[in-house]
Amino acid sequence: MRKNAAYLIGVVLFVLWTGTCTQDKKKVVAEGAANDWLKLVDAGNYAQSWDESASAMKAMLAREQWQNILQVNRAPLGAPASRKLKSAQYTEQLPGAPSGEYYVFEYASTFADNRVVTETVTPMLDKDGKWRVSVYYIK
Repeated sequence: MRKNAAYLIGVVLFVLWTGTCTQDKKKVVAEGAANDWLKLVDAGNYAQSWDESASAMKAMLAREQWQNILQVNRAPLGAPASRKLKSAQYTEQLPGAPSGEYYVFEYASTFADNRVVTETVTPMLDKDGKWRVSVYYIK
């Protein structure tokens, strides 16, 4: 009886550990996608940032709309002086978005004029199995 209980506990711990490792791997890959995408935005490559975005974002905004939004809201901030991850949250539901796998990353970002903002970057696991940014906003 004790042997079975110990075995069961071992199996449960293994399942929990492997689930945590899988989640950690997803976070690392999603964060890498967010950072690569932010480099495009930081460089002013707004059209390319749309090209590299998730299909859900492309379905909501035309490429020209996206470029205009960033030109008006992001370009005036200039180059980032620093960007530090404040939080990362995994979710499968976002308001107004299709069900899926998402990571919501919040960054404390300082720009060239010493303005501090919160950037929210949300990659999702896209239809082809690749993490791509589906939501970006500055507060």
